[in-house]
Amino acid sequence: MTDKAGTTAGGTTGPARAANAARTAVVWEALQELLSHLGDGPLEIVDAGGGTGGAAVPLAELGHRVTVVEPSPDSLAALERRAAESGVVVRGVQGETRDLGTLFDKSSADLVLVHNVLEYVDDPAAALQDVVGITRSGGAVSVLATNAVAGALHRVLAGQVAEAQHLLEDPDGRWGDNDPMPRRFTRGRLQQLLTDSGLAPTSVRGVRVFADVLPGQAWEGDAQTGQNLVDLERAVAQHPEMVGIATQLHVVATRD
Repeated sequence: MTDKAGTTAGGTTGPARAANAARTAVVWEALQELLSHLGDGPLEIVDAGGGTGGAAVPLAELGHRVTVVEPSPDSLAALERRAAESGVVVRGVQGETRDLGTLFDKSSADLVLVHNVLEYVDDPAAALQDVVGITRSGGAVSVLATNAVAGALHRVLAGQVAEAQHLLEDPDGRWGDNDPMPRRFTRGRLQQLLTDSGLAPTSVRGVRVFADVLPGQAWEGDAQTGQNLVDLERAVAQHPEMVGIATQLHVVATRD
């Protein structure tokens, strides 16, 4: 599994693979744990904004029926190639979160992934309502979103103290007009959005607690350091204090 901007494990080696693994191991392990609780047999999984299939293809490799809803034709083409190379079938549909209600039957999905999506949609609350509409009772939603507190930490580390202050005070968690990220979330705000949409958050993990602050040269030429980082990310993913400074927040929520 990779994030949307990453490369597949098969396309990287040594330290580069380890660095990527540090960014994704926490989410993948959480998903595997979640799948074990959702029932036996192939599950119906929808990956909203699933990009090139970094999550969808590994899930299909586990035997689940996965559909990626993605607005970019280029990403869907890359998804098709990736699935073919892995010997699995992943359905790709061009669309956005607002199209979910017309693309799927109501309450038809066992699991819906909403990874790196809420930052970019016009209305996060409306997007979650669309997601909830296709999630079955007893099903689950996996949300991965950028953490505002970590954004402030990273601005300070870059020497931009005033921007860090602005980010913490801004309702959208942005450090200024030139901020490339449309929106960031605090842990409390993200959980409240999920609760307001009718979902019950069951776990919150911190993703990339150290991977984005450790200098890249720390693992260059040293695969063991990269593996140590993966192990460390796993260890701190649910540590209460560490979750707060993770680059991303991974929340699993269930629908009653």
